Amino acid sequence: MEAISVEIVNPKAKKLLQDLVELNLIQVVVNEREIVPSSQKLSERFAGCLSGERTNELQKELLQMRNELEI
Repeated sequence: MEAISVEIVNPKAKKLLQDLVELNLIQVVVNEREIVPSSQKLSERFAGCLSGERTNELQKELLQMRNELEI
């Protein structure tokens, strides 16, 4: 079995896919990891992904890079 992703750009295509499912030619699988609520901010989505220590390291690296660019 081969899996592909499809982006529907026309409502008629959704109906066509539903017909193919009813004919047992395809199976629709929803990958919930790819579905992100549009109202959710990225800061909320990724909050807590980095440890405090790693965050501090990244801040120091950013400051260093900025200082190097200013010279």
